Amino acid sequence: MSDARANSRAGDAAPQSIWTRPVRGSRGPVPAYSRDAIAAAGIALADADGIAAVSMRAVATALGTSAGSLYRYLSSRDDLLELMTDRAIGELRPHPSGGDDWLAGILLLARRQLALYGRHPWLLDLLPRTSAAGPESLAWFDTCLRILEPVDCATAAKFEAIAMTTGVVSLFARRRAGSSSFALTGVDLTAHPHLAAALRRPVGGPPRADLFDRTLRILLTGLLADEGPDHA
Repeated sequence: MSDARANSRAGDAAPQSIWTRPVRGSRGPVPAYSRDAIAAAGIALADADGIAAVSMRAVATALGTSAGSLYRYLSSRDDLLELMTDRAIGELRPHPSGGDDWLAGILLLARRQLALYGRHPWLLDLLPRTSAAGPESLAWFDTCLRILEPVDCATAAKFEAIAMTTGVVSLFARRRAGSSSFALTGVDLTAHPHLAAALRRPVGGPPRADLFDRTLRILLTGLLADEGPDHA
């Protein structure tokens, strides 16, 4: 194989995840900044001004260094976002110990997730795009499976339940972050009589405070209660 073709193949290879790369090389000076400190600086910027404010240059400025120096630790902004996401997920600690009441354990984790998104709304946009699970993400997922251990069902069903729970938490977090009202001022609803009739009725007060828990209880018991055991 020619050198040019080999180089082309190498250039097409997917970039290595930051979680599979060493924190520092075997040579060179000791790093002045830890990955945790870099992630913390990025989180502070995102909390204050949104994820669009987070750049290598902005984080470097916050740390009192140059953007070029950050490339000794990270290969791209994507690496930075991966570090920020995993560090934020670390705030879900201490993880619940679990027990016989698996539903209560998962609900506790879900409430903590919801609070986490409230503190860091930008996470809602980052979580779907992370390329690999970091150590805190893996620890959280392992905790979910430990809590679900008493449930006698297939592993695939547990994975689906965890994914669906995260999806519901995200929906509620987005609802809290945005407007909860349904306004159609000035819209002609003549062609939509059922919608018009519903909007004419009294709203009946704010949504029930326990809607989050009720939704997850129904979802999780529906997904897991009737599943068969895992014989694998």
